[in-house]
Amino acid sequence: MDTAPTPAPIPTRFSAQEALICAMVLMGVSDRGMTDAELAAMSRLVRELPVFSQFHASEIDTVTDVVLSLLDQSDGLDRASEMIRDALPPRLRETAYLLACEIAAADGDATQEELRFLQDFRIALDIDRLIAGAIERAAKARFQVI
Repeated sequence: MDTAPTPAPIPTRFSAQEALICAMVLMGVSDRGMTDAELAAMSRLVRELPVFSQFHASEIDTVTDVVLSLLDQSDGLDRASEMIRDALPPRLRETAYLLACEIAAADGDATQEELRFLQDFRIALDIDRLIAGAIERAAKARFQVI
């Protein structure tokens, strides 16, 4: 008997770390799928950044499942962005935007879908346009090659 996997239950709130993971996952899937480079960048960021010091990498899969379940709903992207905004104090909203930019830059130039997502995400998080531009440029600079 074939049974479909049970979708992850959708929480009503994210912890701050879950919200940051959600931002990276949303960026990764914004252009229809996460690349190996994006997955590697997400894993590296979770291992290295102090904001994730109390987060267990094994929880990434759980958060990813929740995000994918949210995106299956008609208002899923808006709801996910709202949950991220609600989970983060203003100072960490810039961090969420930075993490999304890092994932966009991880596999080269950002696609039109990724750029559209970043614009919508910046608005949802109420990030100043100039601050967002600086964050975007810094992420791009980190991934330049010779």
